[in-house]
Amino acid sequence: MKTAQAITDKLAIGLSLMCAIHCLALTALLALLPSMVALQLDNEAFHFWMVIAVLPSSVYALTLGCKQHKRYRLLILGSIGLTLLVMALVLGEERIGEAGEKILTVLGASFVAVGHWFNFRLCQVQKNRDCACPNDKQTIL
Repeated sequence: MKTAQAITDKLAIGLSLMCAIHCLALTALLALLPSMVALQLDNEAFHFWMVIAVLPSSVYALTLGCKQHKRYRLLILGSIGLTLLVMALVLGEERIGEAGEKILTVLGASFVAVGHWFNFRLCQVQKNRDCACPNDKQTIL
C-alpha cells in the first residue's frame, strides 16, 4: 500500500509538470488544434486553480517526507518553487509580461517537481533502510 506522502509527491510532480507543459506547449497546441480554443485553457483561472491544487498537496507531501527522512532543506527547495508560482499568479501578465509570467511559472514548477522527486527518492531510501532486507546505502542530495 502506498503512503499518503508518496501519493501526494507523485501528484505534486504531475501537477508541476502540467503547469510547465501548459505554459510551454499551449501556444503550439492552440495553433495546431483550433478546437482547443473552446477549452479556454489560456486564461488566468487555469493558473489560479493549478496553484490552489499544488500548494496544499506540495506542503503536505514535503512536510511528511521531511519528517521521515530528516532532510529539511527540501522544504526550502519546494518553498522557492511555490513562491515563484504564486508570484507568477499574483503579478500576472499585466505587470511582468507574458514572457516573465512563463519564466516564473516554469521555474516554479521545476523547483516544485525537483523537490518532490528528491523527497520521493529519499523516502524510498529511508523505507529500504527500515527494511530488514540487505541494501546498498544511497545518499541523495
